[in-house]
Amino acid sequence: MKIAATADVHARVEDTRLLQTLVEGAGGEADVLVIGGDLTDLGLPDQAEVLLEILDDCPIPVVATLGNHDYESGNAAEVSRLFVKSGVHLLDRSSIVIDEVGFSGVKGFCGGFDETLANAFGEELFKVWVNEGRMEAQALGNELRRLETERRVAVLHYSPIRATVEGEPPEIHAFLGTGHLAHALDEGGADIAFHGHAHNGSFRGKTQGGVPVFNVSVPVLQQEGFKQPYYVFEV
Repeated sequence: MKIAATADVHARVEDTRLLQTLVEGAGGEADVLVIGGDLTDLGLPDQAEVLLEILDDCPIPVVATLGNHDYESGNAAEVSRLFVKSGVHLLDRSSIVIDEVGFSGVKGFCGGFDETLANAFGEELFKVWVNEGRMEAQALGNELRRLETERRVAVLHYSPIRATVEGEPPEIHAFLGTGHLAHALDEGGADIAFHGHAHNGSFRGKTQGGVPVFNVSVPVLQQEGFKQPYYVFEV
């Protein structure tokens, strides 16, 4: 299976050129289109409808997660409903199997990496912040383990490793992902993971367990010199 992976398409009502290029190119090169969050720019239903109108012409299945921008306006539930109704496989602590390949997805969350991984200590608000990342990671691990497929693909918005956020200011790394997600990838037996969110991050890295991780945010793909707003990977 060939997967065309992208993230951070930030659909806007007034600008559809990127979206049209994405659908036309991916539809001709791949078997599945994966979008790792920030489907819309501000989480507005009319922005979701713009993207969905273009995705209607996509000849291959679309697998996606929401990103932080999709929550911006408080319409995440309605945006999700629109995507699900349209036939997009929207993964939110859930999985889908397509042609014997399993896809598990979560939005993910913050928390930091390695020696700077935050602990749930002190004020209740800080505990809530840390535990959200832990719960997203736990859900991802559970979903991956439930898959009975030989090949398992993880779809995220936030990063599971530090390597693919490098290039961003170190002061904000903790807000770009959490290492708990990397443990979930390793323990869940993922073959590959795609994410976005870190627009100035790096293209590739891997978990301690050796799972390849790709930051397929559109700005990162552009920095890498890709002619199309997606990366094709065969599993």
